[in-house]
Amino acid sequence: MKPDFEQFKDIPGTTIFTIEKAREGFHLNQFCMSLRKAPNREKFLADERAYLDEWDMTEDQKQAVLTRDFQKMLDNGGNVYFLAKIFATEGLSYVQAVSTMTDMNVEQYQAMMLAGGRNIEGWRSKKERGEA
Repeated sequence: MKPDFEQFKDIPGTTIFTIEKAREGFHLNQFCMSLRKAPNREKFLADERAYLDEWDMTEDQKQAVLTRDFQKMLDNGGNVYFLAKIFATEGLSYVQAVSTMTDMNVEQYQAMMLAGGRNIEGWRSKKERGEA
């Protein structure tokens, strides 16, 4: 029996990594895992586009990597644990990378998390916020 993930689409900021997302992001995630090896990181940083073109990724996935749009990578099947290889390649911390997926800078994001995380008011449902 397949779980009903439709119920989570009403929660803002929620991306569920389903089997469909895993299939969609397979090549993106394989690219990310290639960055575990120093020669691959060097090759990627030397000519990002050329390295990405070696992978059977969609153009949308490649553009998301080139612009470091981590939310777009998630939307295109990226798994956050694999995407971590991209920001680690650039020497970014997890907090620095994740803050780019919010409307906060690193210091604001870190302060919010240290204070217990995002206030759930207004984030329980898109319907509560007047969104369709």
